[in-house]
Amino acid sequence: MNNILKAIILGIVEGFTEFLPISSTGHLIIVNQFVSFDEQFTKLFDIVIQLGAILSVVIYFRKRLFHFVKEQGSYFQSQTADLWKKALVGVLPALVIGALFGKQIQRSLFNPTIVASALVLGGLALIFLENRKQQEKITSVSLLNYRTVLVIGLIQCLAMIPGTSRSAATIIGAMGLGCSRLVAAEFSFFLAIPTMTAASVYSLLKAGFTMTPEEFVVLGIGFVVSFVIALLVIAGFMKYISRKDFKPFGYYRIILGGALLTYFLFVR
Repeated sequence: MNNILKAIILGIVEGFTEFLPISSTGHLIIVNQFVSFDEQFTKLFDIVIQLGAILSVVIYFRKRLFHFVKEQGSYFQSQTADLWKKALVGVLPALVIGALFGKQIQRSLFNPTIVASALVLGGLALIFLENRKQQEKITSVSLLNYRTVLVIGLIQCLAMIPGTSRSAATIIGAMGLGCSRLVAAEFSFFLAIPTMTAASVYSLLKAGFTMTPEEFVVLGIGFVVSFVIALLVIAGFMKYISRKDFKPFGYYRIILGGALLTYFLFVR
């Protein structure tokens, strides 16, 4: 399989799974058994296609992210500024815990059993939350207070456990704290921007920028494919949750976790 086709396949997987509560890590582990580059280039490629997915969030929510209108006599007090401030506060726990324990967590927990177990547990949590009768106290991102934002950011750190899914962790955390599905999903997207950007830039600086012309083309294709697919997925996901719940994602996670565990125990 040539590298361009690999870039397209992996870009599709990243773009499709990054923002759904189904774990992009779990899917990439499966796909990488059949489609991958050499170890060093794979690390750089994964970072670049993740940046493509981040850009899709910025483009989709551009009107809310960059609509600075002076309110109460200050741009700093506008709804857009408030959104950015909440996203930045929410990312603080991940920056601190990631800096202190990120490497140890990845080194200790990155194995198929942990990934499969995290997929199943996350699926059960989504189903439990949907079955629980709870009043939605927070129906708009503007109603989130900074204490709640900080707790959601802390819960997001569970995504450092491979297979958990950053999206699932933030959605489960937000819903558990009384947010509506729409608010949980929206804030998950907003929180993804500083979280994923910080992680990607840090990893990119570690990986370095040296590459051949062919590798540059492969990275560009992966970036564009990831961006386009993620943009389509975000649009579809936002329409979906306005009418339906997260249960199908929970069931899917449980099935995928079981399949992943079976594969590594009995097939590989």
